[in-house]
Amino acid sequence: MENDAANLYCPNELCQAPNSITHSFCQRCSTSLPKRFLWAVADGLNLGNPGEILATRYLVIDKYILLDTKPGYLPQTPDPEKLQSIRPYLRLIPYRLHVPQVYGVVSLSNGSQGQDILLLEKPPLKIIYSATSFDVQLCGELTTVWSEVTSMRQLNWLWQIAQLWQPLASEGVASSLLNPQLLRVEGSLVRLLELRYEEDSVASLAHLGEFWQQLVSTAKPAIAEFVKEICYALIKEEIHTAEQLVKVLDKGLSTLGRSQSPAITIATVSDTGPSRQRNEDACYPPSGSIISKPPHSSALAIVCDGIGGHEGGNVASNLAIETIQQQVQELTKVPYDHIDPNSLLEDLQRAAAVANDKISQRNDSESRQGRQRMGTTLVMALPVAHEMYIAHVGDSRAYWITRHGCYQVTLDDDVASREVRLGYAIYRDAIQQGASGSLVQALGMSPSSSLHPSAERFILDEDCIFLLCSDGLSDFDRVEQHWETEILPLIHGKTDAMSVVEKLLEIANTQNGHDNVTIALVHYQFKYSEPQTKPQFVLSDIADLATVSSVYPAKTLQPKTEGGYHQKTQVIPDTQPSKRPNFVPLQLIILVGLVLGAGLFGTLWMLNNKKNDSVLPTIHNTPSVDLKPTIISPAPSDRLDLIETATKIQLLTNTSPPQQAIAPAGSVLRILNSQVITAQQQNPDQLLYVRICSVGDGVTSPTNLSDPLAPIQRNPAVKAGEVYKLQLSEYQKLSQAQDISTPSQEVIAQCQPQPYRTFAPSNQRESGSKQTKPRRHTE
Repeated sequence: MENDAANLYCPNELCQAPNSITHSFCQRCSTSLPKRFLWAVADGLNLGNPGEILATRYLVIDKYILLDTKPGYLPQTPDPEKLQSIRPYLRLIPYRLHVPQVYGVVSLSNGSQGQDILLLEKPPLKIIYSATSFDVQLCGELTTVWSEVTSMRQLNWLWQIAQLWQPLASEGVASSLLNPQLLRVEGSLVRLLELRYEEDSVASLAHLGEFWQQLVSTAKPAIAEFVKEICYALIKEEIHTAEQLVKVLDKGLSTLGRSQSPAITIATVSDTGPSRQRNEDACYPPSGSIISKPPHSSALAIVCDGIGGHEGGNVASNLAIETIQQQVQELTKVPYDHIDPNSLLEDLQRAAAVANDKISQRNDSESRQGRQRMGTTLVMALPVAHEMYIAHVGDSRAYWITRHGCYQVTLDDDVASREVRLGYAIYRDAIQQGASGSLVQALGMSPSSSLHPSAERFILDEDCIFLLCSDGLSDFDRVEQHWETEILPLIHGKTDAMSVVEKLLEIANTQNGHDNVTIALVHYQFKYSEPQTKPQFVLSDIADLATVSSVYPAKTLQPKTEGGYHQKTQVIPDTQPSKRPNFVPLQLIILVGLVLGAGLFGTLWMLNNKKNDSVLPTIHNTPSVDLKPTIISPAPSDRLDLIETATKIQLLTNTSPPQQAIAPAGSVLRILNSQVITAQQQNPDQLLYVRICSVGDGVTSPTNLSDPLAPIQRNPAVKAGEVYKLQLSEYQKLSQAQDISTPSQEVIAQCQPQPYRTFAPSNQRESGSKQTKPRRHTE
């Protein structure tokens, strides 16, 4: 579409020029113009006609598809006290390849009341560009496209759903995987349009079996009977865990995988960059290499970004490369038919732990302290038959590029990502906070007992590319900006792997240039034909899987490291480390306590406000699934935690940058994230979010009056109903000095949680033209 009245505004705060929505770069300053298409969870509301502008910012493309025309401005963010209702999206950020993430909200006027619509970014869309226009459509429903694809892709889609089942079930949204309108496919990927709560009943694997039964008739002949038997086993509860289901599908994929003939090419490059004196990055194969399999018997790519003082980062990154390469080469000698996927994932994590201990021991043996202590990030890719295994620590990244899109498959081990994973903030808000880009773990900084590398695998059923890189390239979204023009041609056979990495190196040095750059490109090609041998479902294959260990912790473990180092990258301490990963996390214990303590109040409040309050509505006219068992809907964990000020206190506005504001004596404040106060391990710089319930008259209590002649604050900057910030350290000082106290029951009754209402619009811009989170601290 093309709308003459709609403009896409440059995100460069020094430019902000209007551009045609079809342009890729600003016509005035040449800044890249990000096109952020969004899905509005509008619950049947009419958002406007295509071409209309919503809330002076969002261009209506189709019924619920919007385009942000002002990508340089921060989107309006959800009220902190309402994060509970969108927490499944936040906690499922490790699965953002399949689950959309929260972009923000947009406020709409609905008669005398306002209504906030949840906006999700990177929805499953098919976008076709031309010189003067573009066409945007939702990707097809899995049930519609199912009959058109190969048997390998059909089983791949089922495998992805099986992998997602347990994480979504733990958040009460597994029924989203049973909704044909929500279950979309983008090439080989299964992607959800939005999440749906299980409000009245709980989804089970038996329901999944019933849902899959409709696919049997159009399944490819090679797998039709196999899928049919799986459905029966699910319905009869012979397969009663998601782990068992994944295991069964793995056997089928292994049979089909024998029909593939993969060819793998790896190209690497590493460069000091224009602003550094030495290169602390390292890679395997060595920089400038091109490796092909066949004729080589194995293929492995590693990128490390060193951290530390003089010579430290270089030593750490090369030591990690040497150690991991030796460990993994032993694994590649095992025939594929004898490899257990979960065991291989554990072996990759173990290899990272061995490298971690070697670097840590080197630090200790050389008495490295403070800024001289060294460490490194890690990202590696190991292709095995029809699978790609990725292991990761730190903020070096892996991207998966296909004909359909470019997807970041690793999640940075930094403070911002941790806050989102814990459900404390949406990502675009989290990256605005101080130290958001600081790492929470890296190799060599602490014993391996407190290191939690992520490790995951992907089923490959088409030509694709995995790009591993240090932040010298990934910063400022350079990969997202250039993948279509510089990387995609390799899949189409219009260039070669080494030319691609050299071009990406040039982009990193000319458009970023602030750091070392290391790139490893893994080009995966194969020829597939429908198999002659059909996969067989044998019930005895799952008989011993009743107690199989979870396949999910590798992806969802919370990183924990020991802090105190003053190296190049600041490593921020996390919550109390657990010596045994199977223990219940502290955050979960606190959350459960809060939920139980507020269960009755929260349930009644949510039911009373459910119609107007929900930001996770179901899509209208969606076929419902008959889920007979009943389950209580998740209740918000909000609880009253009120304080009354005995003297005026200084707060910060909930803006970027924050401004000072004064709450006079007698003000009543409601703490929205009170779990921070009760946490066993606390960061004094952590922020409390407080809502002003009532503004005091400014008369300071005589017992706390430090200066009797000080003027009384009559015109405070704070406003009732607004949300402000208060540092935890300041709260603790006020509490110790008895400058705050618990208000009377009369006051408490007047400060009940209010229904989900319109958020104050954000007028702040994202800093500069940077469309990514602040990077880790450097020298």
